[in-house]
This record gives sequence, structure tokens and C-alpha cells, in this order.
Amino acid sequence: MQNAISLSVAATFFLYLLVMLGIGLWAWRRTHDSADYFLGGRRLGPWPAALSAGASDMSGWLLLGLPGFAFTSGLQSLWLAGGLLLGTYLNWRIVAQPLRQFTAEANDALTIPEYLANRFGDPNHALQAIAALFILLFFLFYTSSGLVAGGKLFETLFGLDARLATTIGALVIMSYTLTGGFLAVSWTDLVQGLLMLAALLLVPVIAMQADGGFFAMQASLNADHPRLMSLWSNDEGEPLGLIAIVSLAAWGLGYFGQPHILARFAGIRDQQAVPAARRIAVIWTALSLAGAVLVGLAGLVWVDGHLGGELADAETIFMVLVEALFHPLIAGVLLAAILAAIMSTADSQLLVSSSALTEDLYRQLFRRQASSKEIVLIGRLAVVLLAVIALLLALEPDNTVLGLVAYAWAGFGAAFGPVLVLSLYWRGMTRIGALAGIIAGGFTVVVWKALGGGLFELYEIVPGILAATLAIVIGSRLSAPTPPAILARFARFRGAGDAPEMANR
Repeated sequence: MQNAISLSVAATFFLYLLVMLGIGLWAWRRTHDSADYFLGGRRLGPWPAALSAGASDMSGWLLLGLPGFAFTSGLQSLWLAGGLLLGTYLNWRIVAQPLRQFTAEANDALTIPEYLANRFGDPNHALQAIAALFILLFFLFYTSSGLVAGGKLFETLFGLDARLATTIGALVIMSYTLTGGFLAVSWTDLVQGLLMLAALLLVPVIAMQADGGFFAMQASLNADHPRLMSLWSNDEGEPLGLIAIVSLAAWGLGYFGQPHILARFAGIRDQQAVPAARRIAVIWTALSLAGAVLVGLAGLVWVDGHLGGELADAETIFMVLVEALFHPLIAGVLLAAILAAIMSTADSQLLVSSSALTEDLYRQLFRRQASSKEIVLIGRLAVVLLAVIALLLALEPDNTVLGLVAYAWAGFGAAFGPVLVLSLYWRGMTRIGALAGIIAGGFTVVVWKALGGGLFELYEIVPGILAATLAIVIGSRLSAPTPPAILARFARFRGAGDAPEMANR
């Protein structure tokens, strides 16, 4: 049976990769300049925009990390899932439309650092360069999480050395990101998002049926794992403290600062497409998160009944269920969903990192007169360089998928979330305020993560966002206001009373 599964999965993966490469070649034919390569010419419709944002957001941790967390922590995982769902909705509601408008009005900015530079005026390019450096720093960890997930996938299924498997995955992701850029990434994400959703809905349903259905699963969990069946207790049966609850729910705050998600908002066809995209994105996220939690809970019952309650790595529970419950051909398709989740995020992260390195650092600091073709070439070379660095980080054997994601997610959420939101709604914000916010948010996450015990058990995104917001307000109050000529570019800020302002200067 194992050999049949391995052959089926190998054949399925091969066909799947051919499809992804085909989409990459199709997108390559439609990629003519840097605007096409980094932002797809701003022509994404609601479906590719919504599912690309969702798939690139969730990554391999949706099928590995979150089910593993539900497997070990039970209903405690709903705090995390609920925070993520609320964050998804608020991000589409608060940020998507104005960011699409502002990036176009900010000299058609292609990247988040370029948008910030044009939004506030950045004569010495310090704001743009520092924003780009923070993107590169945290994306290296984020991309590494996907490569770690890929290593676990190939190691579990084929018995390959994890280092070799991780390297193979990195090469595949590089290949179609190199060729097609943003369009390739977005359309492959559409396919991958649908595949991920199908897998997350089908696997827990079949697993629950195998053990008597949903109510039988619930009864079994109540009898054998009562500690895990309460929202208000941890996996040891102890009361879940305020710090733990806030830390889990606060994951939702990270959405406002994720450059690979924000890029989908900037690349959507027009503002009128945003409401439809928002509905698609929220429904997809809700179903996917519910499926991931159910995979973990149903998997716990299945492991109790069939493996004596022993599972070496909780983050492999999705793969264990698929191998045990499905015909090899179907198993191959479902396990390809993990590869889809990994690729859908890693490709987006590589592309955004590449754009930061080329548009925000190379062009601004070294070659302001560089042609569009030169920028695309440098961007493709940057994809290779960044993938190699992320691969080296991923080869560290002690790294976990959820752990790497948590660190990078907090870094982006704190460094860019408050800056992005306030830049869209507060005309009194200044370049110095934005610069202070990015530095304070990113630096706080790095320092807080290095500390431990007591209050420092709080997820680092919370103090990071608080520090960034405070730094933005103080920096903006103590610096010269943004010149009216710059504010006049943005329709939201034209004339008195047009903008919902935090505090009018």
C-alpha cells in the first residue's frame, strides 16, 4: 500500500507541477515590464485576487501547523482561528479599497515601500530603504517556514532526506516565479487555493465518518481528552490566562502589515471589484480554518483508536489521515494540496522580497535610470538569491512551521500594520512618523521574542503594534507636516472633511 501511495503521489505531484509551470509560461508571455512582473498590470479580478490573497496568506501551516496545534491543544485553537478570520474580514474592509486607490495615486507605486515613500515624500530614500530591509528580514524567515513544510511532506511520504526534499521544493517554486512573476503567482494561487479548500473539507469529513460521525468524535474527545474540549483551558487542563487568549487572538492583527497580501489589494482590477473579492476571501478563509481545526480534532480520535495515541510529530496529522483513509490516487491529489499551500505562499514571498530588493533598493540607491527590462532581470536574479538564503535557514533541523510563521507574521504585523492603516486614514501622519513606526514595531518584535517569562510570554505582535502606533503618533507630532502638494495627490485627503482622521493637524 505504501508503495502504491508513493507512486500515485509522485505521479500526481509531477502532473501538478507541470500545470503550475504551464501557468508560469502563460504569464511570462503577458509580462512585458516591471509593472507586469511585480503587480500584474493591476488587472486581477475578484476570484484570483481573493483566493491568491488567501492562499498566499495561509501557506503550509494551514495544513500542517494549525491541524497540529488543534491536535495538541484542542478547542484552544479556535481563539487562533477566530482571530485570523476576523483579521481577514477587517483587512479587506478597512485596507483593500483605499490601498488600491492610494497606490495608484502615489505615482502608480509597485511596492509597499515605494507607496510609503510617495505617500509622505522621501527625498533621501531612507523610509523606502528601511521598509525594504525589514521586508527582506522577515520574509526570509517566512519563506523558510514553507520550505520546512515541504521537507516534512517529502520526508513523510517518500522517506527522502528532508534537506534534499526541501531543496527540490525550493527549485520548483523558483522556476515559475522567475518566469511569470505576479500573474503566474496569482493564477497558480487561485488553483492552489481551491485545492487546499477541497482537501480541508474532505479529509475531516471522511475521518469523522470512519469513527462514527461528528457526535461520536465529540463524545470520544469529551471522554478521553476533556482538557482539550474547553475554550478556557490549556492542554494541561489549567485555566487559559489572559495573556494566552490575547496572544492567540492577536494573530488577526497581523493581516494589516503582510506585504504579500497587500500586494493583492494593489493589484486588483479596480475598487469596484473589492466587495466581491472580500466575500469570496472571507468565505474561503472561514471554511479553510474550520476544516483545519477539524482535521486536528478528528485526527486525535483516529490516532487514539488506530495508533495507540502515539504520533511523533503532530504537524503531520493531515498526511497521516490521508495516507490511512484514501485510495492512493485520491491520496495523491489531497497530498498535493500541501505542496499547493507551500508553493502558494513561498512564491508570493519571493516575489515581494524580489520587488523590495530591486525597486526599493537597487533602483533607488544604485541605478535610478535603470530600464524596466533591467529591473525585471535583476528581480529574477533576486528571486534566486533570496530562495537560496531562505533554503539555508530552512535546513536548521529544530525549526517548526508554526514557529517560523509566528515570528515573521508578528514582524510584518508590527512593522507595517499601524503604518499602513494610519497612512490611509490620517492626513496628519508624516514621513518621520512612518519611519519611527516601522523601526519601533520591527525592533520591538525582535527584542520581545528574545526575552521570556511572565509578561514576555505575550505574543510579540501585541507590544510591537503598540510601540509602532505610539512611535507614529509621537514622530508625526514632533516633525514637520506632510507638504500639502503631496497630500493633494490623494483623493481621500483633498479638501477639509474628506478623510476620516485620527487627529486633524
